[in-house]
Amino acid sequence: MRAIVQDVYGPPEVLRLEEIERPVPGPGEVLLRVHAAGLDQGVWHLMTGTPYALRAAGFGLRAPGQRVRGMDVAGRVEAVGAGVTRFRRGDEVYGTCAGSFAEYACAKEDGLAPRPARLTPEEAAVVAISGSTALQALRAGRLTPGQRVLVIGAAGGVGTYAVQLAKALGAGHVTGVCSTPKTELVRSLGADEVVDYTREDPTDVVHPYDLVLDIGGNRPLRRLRRALAPRGTLIIVGGETDGRWIGGHDRQLRALLLSPFTRHRLRGLVVTPRPEDLRALGEFIESGALTPVVDRTYPLPEVPDAIRRLREGHVRGKIAIRVQEIVSAVSVR
Repeated sequence: MRAIVQDVYGPPEVLRLEEIERPVPGPGEVLLRVHAAGLDQGVWHLMTGTPYALRAAGFGLRAPGQRVRGMDVAGRVEAVGAGVTRFRRGDEVYGTCAGSFAEYACAKEDGLAPRPARLTPEEAAVVAISGSTALQALRAGRLTPGQRVLVIGAAGGVGTYAVQLAKALGAGHVTGVCSTPKTELVRSLGADEVVDYTREDPTDVVHPYDLVLDIGGNRPLRRLRRALAPRGTLIIVGGETDGRWIGGHDRQLRALLLSPFTRHRLRGLVVTPRPEDLRALGEFIESGALTPVVDRTYPLPEVPDAIRRLREGHVRGKIAIRVQEIVSAVSVR
């Protein structure tokens, strides 16, 4: 099978399309014929091996422990390993796995769910990681109906889900923060108000927010707290800085240390894949309350170009990687 692989950490140039052996599902795993895969910032971090804390966490100190990149996936079950009871050959599924930038990939049974009928494979492939992150962030923020929510980074992968899910969960007022070219997109997602951060500071507010989600940003805690109601909650979802050791996670650590000494709840988010989140997201999708935003779709050989576009910061929503066309052109061995 063909796959996007890497043997050293580095920029997109270290990735290459290579013919490798098809994986075999182990106990509790299924073999997927990959139709499409999703791209997110996590792929870039694993490709570059930064921040270095990732390497110490078990992803490979000197070289990537997993050669094939990609985490989000949508595809068809080709075979099942011992103990698998929820899926059988031919089922269309979506979720997460290690190595989805390939024609075939193995995934844990608990990391998958039936693909929502109203989604294309490309749309389904961009749901699991970003959608689960948004859902867990809103739950960590203890969102209740009627509350005011501020989503900073509303046009990105996680942000497009957070805006829609906040409205679906009953938020009374949702404000999305983005750049000028993306304001109409955020408004179309259901945001009650859109703030263009190139023209005004979203933390200078007249009416404070019960919940602020700061997604992939780098604003200081003191500025983010200005937007909070007296007992409001701040959830920091990731962060992008030049720090090589812990990257943008330094703000999460500072928030954790400061929180006991203020009336605000300040939290960093550690995302844990959960089967129940996939089921919940599927229900929101089937009801029409949640729709994935796909900025652009790239064929498998162009994954390096897709990663470059992602890092340029111009993506609206998510990037999908189409694998099905390559699969159909390769004989099955």
